[in-house]
Order: sequence, then C-alpha cells, then structure tokens
Amino acid sequence: MGIVVIGDVFIDIKGFSTSPYIPYGRNAGTIAQIHGGVGRNVAEDIANVELEPTFVSSVDDDAMGEDVIRKLDRHKVNTKYMKKVKNGMGTWLAVFDHEGDVVASISKRPDHKPIEQILDEHGDEIFKDADSIVIEIDIDREIVKKTFHYAEKYKKKVYAIVSNMTIAIERRDFIRRTECFVCNQQEAGILFSEDYEEMSAEELSKVLSERIQSAKIPKMVVTMGGEGAVYADQNGESGVYPALKVDVVDTTGAGDAFFSGVCIGLTYGKTLREACAIGTRLASTVICTSENICPRFMPEEFGITR
Repeated sequence: MGIVVIGDVFIDIKGFSTSPYIPYGRNAGTIAQIHGGVGRNVAEDIANVELEPTFVSSVDDDAMGEDVIRKLDRHKVNTKYMKKVKNGMGTWLAVFDHEGDVVASISKRPDHKPIEQILDEHGDEIFKDADSIVIEIDIDREIVKKTFHYAEKYKKKVYAIVSNMTIAIERRDFIRRTECFVCNQQEAGILFSEDYEEMSAEELSKVLSERIQSAKIPKMVVTMGGEGAVYADQNGESGVYPALKVDVVDTTGAGDAFFSGVCIGLTYGKTLREACAIGTRLASTVICTSENICPRFMPEEFGITR
C-alpha cells in the first residue's frame, strides 16, 4: 500500500506579477490554473520518487476532477480510494509578487464527508498494509479521529502537515500522537502562542527543543525558508539543516515537498536530520527554475528503498 496520504485536492488559480507588486493598483503579469491541495501535492511528491503512495481524497464529478485523477495515475499514485462527487475539490486563488512570494490569497474548502465515507467503507484494507500514514491535521475532526483509530489498530506511524493552523491548534491532542509534525515558522508561533518571526534558525532550534518537551510532541520540524529547517525530538536531538541555494520562481508547494521528503526519510529508517536533508533536496526540485540547477531527486542518493 506504500505511504497512505489523506487530504484535499484543490484547483490553484495563480496570478504572477511581472514587476514589483502594487497592493492597491493594477499589476501586469500572467495567470495559471493548476492542480493543487496539500494532500494532492504530497501524494504526487512521494510518487515522483517512485514510492507509489495511496491517496484517500475526493474530486469534483466533472472533467476537471477526472483530469486530476488521470494525472495522479500517470505519476503512479494509487487512486482507488478517491471519490468523484459534487464539491469534492477546493479552490485556491493566489497572487504572487515578482519574487515568487504569495502576497494575497483566498481559499474555498471542499466537502469532506466523502473522505469520511471512504474510511468507513474501506478503512481496514487501506491501513493494514500501509508503510505509514500522512494526514492534513486540520481536515475534519472525524476524519482525523478515524485515521488515528486505524493507525493505532494496525500500529502505523502518522505524519502530520497543516494547511490552516488556526484549525490545527484545536487538534493538539492528535499532534501529540503523531510521529512527526511539520509546519513553518509562523505556524509554529501560532501553535506555541509566541512570536518567532525575528528569531534566527539557531535561536529557534533551542526554543523548539524546549517547547516540544513541554507540549509532548514526539518530533517536530519547522521550515524557515532561506534559513533552512529547524528540527527537534523528545530524545534531545535538535539542530538546523541549511537550505539549498536555488533560483526561485514559485514557492508554492515547496513546504509540501519538504514535508514529503521528511516523511519518506522517517518512514524508511532515516534519522530526523537525514530526513530533513531529503526534504530540503526534494523542496529544491519544486522551486528552482532549471533541471540543470536542480536535477531530479532520486531516492538512491539517500539509500531510500521500500
């Protein structure tokens, strides 16, 4: 079954400004529409390193939904447990400045009832042979509850990622039951009710080690963009893994790719630092502009085998 991913599919509508962005003015640029969603991104990222994940999700019952499934099938994602329903996908509308950073966005979440129905109907067969489980921790609480039920029933490790931290902070009880929780610098501040925006990676590393001890979170990784990633676990291991220098054109999906690499590494026996190295490399293949600068990630580089 490989790594089982539970999460959303979104259609991303992106506007890219070709000159310095003016918040209240008109901005010339380009517009693109692509398949997105945290869960979908993670499933595709894992498949891109030839690990054939299983994706539990839903799509719209139209041509666009069918197109999402066809693309995932081409990447060798197992789409057996995806439903085609009305309002099965979300929409994300985003504006990017000329440096590739998001300056404004609006999102519409999909209906999550179909995912809950999939777990009710097929939970045992989905989870019993999984290598590990990935879930968007801010998805509907009943879905999270059912996922952890099956994970504990079959003794599977759960890795959590977040798309909406204001919802995720209400799931602290589940975050404590994960093998590893990954979020960005701002989200970590929300989780611990502190401001980390001005902290260096080294400073945050010390703070994170203390915070996860008191919060009883087994492992946690915080991404910091160009400063790299900070990691810590309950055994006292902590540190900073530096970012790779690449030419950035679009940062969308880089966090999902980093998370995917961390999940891959930990699932298949790597240390937390080694997993961050895999995540960093995989993220670089998403945000850079040239295959020559960022050649395709191959799992053999890090000794990853199923």
